[in-house]
Amino acid sequence: MTNFETQKKAYELFTRYEHNPILTAKDWPYPANSVMNPAAIKLNNETLLLVRVEDMRGFSHFTVARSEDGFTNWKIEPKPTMMADSNTREERWGLEDPRIIWLEEQKQFGITYVSFSEGGPTVSLAITKNFKTFARLGTMLPPEDKDACLFPRRFRGRFALIHRPIVRGEALMWISFSPDLKHWGDHRPLITTRSGFWDCHRVGLACQPLETEHGWLVFYHGVRTTTAGGVYRLGLTLLDLEEPWRVLRRSEEWILGPREIYERVGDVGDVVFPTGVTVTKETDQLNLYYGAADCTVAVATAKLSEIIDYILACPEVD
Repeated sequence: MTNFETQKKAYELFTRYEHNPILTAKDWPYPANSVMNPAAIKLNNETLLLVRVEDMRGFSHFTVARSEDGFTNWKIEPKPTMMADSNTREERWGLEDPRIIWLEEQKQFGITYVSFSEGGPTVSLAITKNFKTFARLGTMLPPEDKDACLFPRRFRGRFALIHRPIVRGEALMWISFSPDLKHWGDHRPLITTRSGFWDCHRVGLACQPLETEHGWLVFYHGVRTTTAGGVYRLGLTLLDLEEPWRVLRRSEEWILGPREIYERVGDVGDVVFPTGVTVTKETDQLNLYYGAADCTVAVATAKLSEIIDYILACPEVD
């Protein structure tokens, strides 16, 4: 494809659900300031969202919401599903931005999330079988770190984690490795910012990685700082299937950005912040769940096959 054709294709990949936003604070069964940035999976023929809920103190926790079709008739738990333990140094000021994967080896779901500790935001891990009880495995890496998710399987005997530490003042995506989900090393940069582009100031993981025959599809957010503040948009990259530290392709353009009023006006304006994705293989449909303007939850849909075709047409990474 020519550059113009890939830009046109990028613009057309996603269709916003016509009744967005799908979840707001007004829908909540208890007082909340805002709801946003949900992890998403398919479970027992339902879509399960683990939604970040901000309370009236400015601290966040997680609450489960379920829907049969992934769009309507959400059943929201009447109480918070996972609260911060304020007695610990790790979770002093709340929990934010979960991502969920199925750990086949452990036969449990792994939830990476941000804990706001005394030292700053840090990446933590919990595991669960039922989203009712959780085993918290603690901090994975030191602060300041965010935007993390495990891969669902090992590579050469090691688990892999995408995350976004602040190193030398730079907010880049890194990948790290562990033999046991506790001790982490072999840290290396994965996705960097690009001068002049829409993702020139900051990048971070969006949803959980998706395994395809062509490689791992990884959605990421990019930030460009303007005089009015940062604009959060969505990009796409493809990682090698067996060596995920190798970046194969990366989109030059963003594929979803703030456009609608619910994405442009809120507690933090001009933010599209996806943190969860589901795929229905029978219909080739991908549902992308995202926080809009740090206030509500919205969803956009695409054809998985079209997303794959698009990334394969993007430039190879040297």
